[in-house]
Amino acid sequence: MKSLTDMQDLVALCKRRGVVFQSSEIYGGINACWDYGPLGVEMKNNVKQLWWRSMVDRDDVEGLDAAILMHPRVWEASGHVAGFSDPLVDCKKCKQRFREDKIPDENRKSKKCPNCSGELTEPRMFNLMFKTFMGPVEEDAAVVYLRPETAQGIYVNFLNVASSSRQKIPFGIAQIGKAFRNEITPGNFIFRTREFEQMEMQFFVKPGEDEKWFEYWKEQRLKWHLANGIRKEKLRFHEHRDGELAHYAKKAYDIEYEFPFGWQECEGIHNRTDFDLGRHQEYSKKKQEYYDEPTKERYIPYIVETSAGCDRTLLVTLADAFRQEEDRVFLALHPNVSAYKVAVFPLMKKPELMSVAEKVYDEIRKKYRATFDESGSIGKRYYRQDEIGTPFCVTIDFDTVEKGVLTVRNRDTKVQEKLDASKVLEYLTDQISSWKLTV
Repeated sequence: MKSLTDMQDLVALCKRRGVVFQSSEIYGGINACWDYGPLGVEMKNNVKQLWWRSMVDRDDVEGLDAAILMHPRVWEASGHVAGFSDPLVDCKKCKQRFREDKIPDENRKSKKCPNCSGELTEPRMFNLMFKTFMGPVEEDAAVVYLRPETAQGIYVNFLNVASSSRQKIPFGIAQIGKAFRNEITPGNFIFRTREFEQMEMQFFVKPGEDEKWFEYWKEQRLKWHLANGIRKEKLRFHEHRDGELAHYAKKAYDIEYEFPFGWQECEGIHNRTDFDLGRHQEYSKKKQEYYDEPTKERYIPYIVETSAGCDRTLLVTLADAFRQEEDRVFLALHPNVSAYKVAVFPLMKKPELMSVAEKVYDEIRKKYRATFDESGSIGKRYYRQDEIGTPFCVTIDFDTVEKGVLTVRNRDTKVQEKLDASKVLEYLTDQISSWKLTV
C-alpha cells in the first residue's frame, strides 16, 4: 500500500470525483483560485464544523462573523499597509516572477534566474492586499481593502464581545471567514491560493499568563489534527527563530505537515503580546483596556492566536488519507470529514431489491449523510465510494428480502459483515464513534 507521492494524483482524483475544480475552467481558468464541487463543499463544511465545535462549544470562547470590508485605518494600525509586502524580482529572459527571499542564495547573489539563468531585475516591494473602491464614482471613492486576514475583525470587536457576552479574561473569540492575498507565488493546488478561508481564534489573557496559555493552545491544536485522523508521524512543530519571528510575536510555532513537496505549515500558534490591541488603541484613540473587577486592575490583554487555513487543512486531510493499492485508490478519511458516511447499494435493479434498499437508505439518512448508488457492478460501485472516502457500503441482496440480512463493507479493510437489517444503524453508530486509523 502506498501513500501520496505525487500531488498530481490527488489533483486528478479531486477533479474526477467532484471535490475541487479549477475556477472559471471553461475560460482557461484563473491562477490560484479554486471551486469546491458537490463532495468538496461537504468535506470543507465538515472541517469547518469540526473546528467550530472544538472552539465555540467551550465556555470560554465566543463566536464572531466580522465584515470583509473594514475601515482603511484598521490596516494602517495592523501594519499591513506599510509592511505587508514581499520583495519581488522578475527574469528579463523567461519573464517568470519570484519572491526574492524564496530563490536560492547563489541566484540571489549572482542575480541569475533559477529557471533559465537569465538576468533578474532589481527587487521591488509588492503589497499583497487587494484594493477596491467604496463609493459611487471610482475617482472620488475611498480606497478600501479586501481583508488579508480575519484576526483584525476580532481585535476591533474585543470590547464589544467582552461586554455583550459578559466574558471574563481569559477568554477567546473564534471566527471562520474569507481572506484575500495577492500572492506572488501561489501554488501546490489549494495549499496557497489568493482567496481562502481562515479558521482563527484569538485568546485574550492577562499579561504574565501568556506563556502558560500559549503552551496550552499549542498542545490542544496538535491534538485536534490527530483526532481528525492525521497520522502522527506526518506532523511536527516548527519554532520560529529570531530571523523568522514576526514583529508582533513573542513566540510562534507552526504545526507542519509532510506533503509530497516537503514539510509545510498547516497551522500557526502565536503569542502576539499586546501589540494588536495596543496599536488599535493608538490609531483609533479608543481605550482597549480590560478592567479586572476582582483585582481592580486595568490592562491591555495579551493575545494567544491559533490560525489555520480551512483550504489548507482540507488539503492536509486529503493528502494524508490518499492510499494506493494494486487494485484501487481510496481515501482513508475520518468519517467526520468524509462527504458521505454510508453508501447504500441494491444488488440489482429488481423491484423487490430496490424497494428494500430505498427503505434502508431512508432509515440511514435520518442520522447520517448517505448516498444511493444503483449503477454498475458492485465492484465498480465499491471503487467509486473508496475513491471519495465513504467509510461504509451497505448492500441489499435477496437475503435481505427473504431473511432480513444485509452486508456492510468497511472501506479500509474491505471486510464484509452480514448483519440483521434492524441493527444496521446501531452498528454504523458504533463503528463511526470508535473509528481509528488502521491503514
